[in-house]
Amino acid sequence: MKVLDLQCANQHGFEGWFASEDDFHAQLGRGLVTCPLCGDAHIEKKLSAPRLNLKVPRGEPAAAPAAEAAAPVAVRPELQALQARMVDALRQLVSQSEDVGERFATEARAMHEGEIERRNIRGRTTPQEALALLEDGIDVLPLPDLPIIKETLQ
Repeated sequence: MKVLDLQCANQHGFEGWFASEDDFHAQLGRGLVTCPLCGDAHIEKKLSAPRLNLKVPRGEPAAAPAAEAAAPVAVRPELQALQARMVDALRQLVSQSEDVGERFATEARAMHEGEIERRNIRGRTTPQEALALLEDGIDVLPLPDLPIIKETLQ
C-alpha cells in the first residue's frame, strides 16, 4: 500500500492510499482522484518523508537518517485541525437538516409566515433570493456545497 500526500489546485492537502504508484497515476488519469474537500480534480503529489522499516538487530541503535532526507514538507497542523473541525460541523448540520433543493426560499418563507411547521432545512437559492429572505427578517446561512460533507471518504 502506498500512502501519498496530495494537494489540489485550491491548496487543500490530503492523503491518498493506492496499491502502487502506477495505480495512483492510472486513477489520476481517469479523473478518479479528486479533493475530498472541494472536489477539484487537478491533483498533484507532494513531497513526503518516507517511512522505512529497517530491521535492526536488538541492542544496536538504528543509524540516524541524514537531516536533508528526513525533513518532511512543512505542514501547518493548526490549519489541518481547523479544516477537520469545519468539515465535522458541516457534516453535523447536513445530517440534522432536510434537503429541500431548489424549494429552499419558498420553504423558508412558508415556515417564517407560519404556513408550515418549522424544521431545519437546507437547499439552493439565488443570492438575490437569499438577500430578500434576510431583508424580510428570515434567517439564512449560506454554506459551501462541498462533496466531503455529504458522504464518507473511502
